[in-house]
Amino acid sequence: MVAMLPHSTDKLSITNIFLLFLLLLEISFATDNTLTCVDSICTPSLSPSSSPSIMSRAVARIVKGIATSDGAGVRLKRTIGASIDQVDPFLMLDEFKSDNANDYIAGFPEHPHRGFETVTYMLAGSMEHRDHKGNTGNLIPGSIQWMTAGRGIIHSEMPKQENGLMWGFQLWINLPAKLKMCEPRYQDIPPSEIHSVTKNGATIKVLAGEVDGVKGPVKDVYTKPTYLDILLPSSSSYSHSIPAEHSGFVYVFEGQGNFGPEGSQTTISEGNMGVLGPGSVVEATATSSSPCRFLLVAAAPLNEPVARHGPFVMNTR
Repeated sequence: MVAMLPHSTDKLSITNIFLLFLLLLEISFATDNTLTCVDSICTPSLSPSSSPSIMSRAVARIVKGIATSDGAGVRLKRTIGASIDQVDPFLMLDEFKSDNANDYIAGFPEHPHRGFETVTYMLAGSMEHRDHKGNTGNLIPGSIQWMTAGRGIIHSEMPKQENGLMWGFQLWINLPAKLKMCEPRYQDIPPSEIHSVTKNGATIKVLAGEVDGVKGPVKDVYTKPTYLDILLPSSSSYSHSIPAEHSGFVYVFEGQGNFGPEGSQTTISEGNMGVLGPGSVVEATATSSSPCRFLLVAAAPLNEPVARHGPFVMNTR
């Protein structure tokens, strides 16, 4: 809401002075960027009208990965969706990694989804995707699949290998109420369409968003996401700008790194996530002892009610 100033008069009345005070108070609230965490839900209170000055994002909360299993017994590590319920619009983040076939061979047999998007990014191994409409696809090392479940899809993701390393991530992103019943669609993107940028020693693989003019292949997503796979050599640094109004997190999956503004950085080790606070720049530095590889993910929050029951995510029950 934007308050309107009253028409000009010869003298400001007490009422008009009070209205002016309310307007100034509203502006001050609009520019108060904080991270609100209530009942394991983190929602940045960020406004597009916030100050344009550059501000480094500190780590507001560290989320430890929790060992669990899903599908038909696939072992994985979960951050969002476990000790923290969501980081609007992100509903779940899993990392699956094992060279023991017993940990993944049973895969993810047929199961439904509705009302959100699933993003699968593979680092090693191979899985086959099938759905009830006859669509198929292969997830291979370096590929990404962005599936918009919309009004509903029944699909499976099954290993195409009997041994060796299986390693990847699955991220769930909420859809706004007006798109929850949209037609399902896929963006199956092979490694050849994903490009990298090298900057100050860092290697940045651009899955979604843009880095130095290089755009990720994922397109036409409502929340305008950034999804980067970043490798920092030991003792090197990298910074990346993301919109101040976007929620964001980093997830370290190799080594450890320091994140946040100089003088108040937070160390995050392998298998843990850092929820980012307010600001417009993410700063990262690998420790002197080892390189650091991490995901940097951000998107526009929806600020809508979430009614979630397993693989169904709507606004009301």
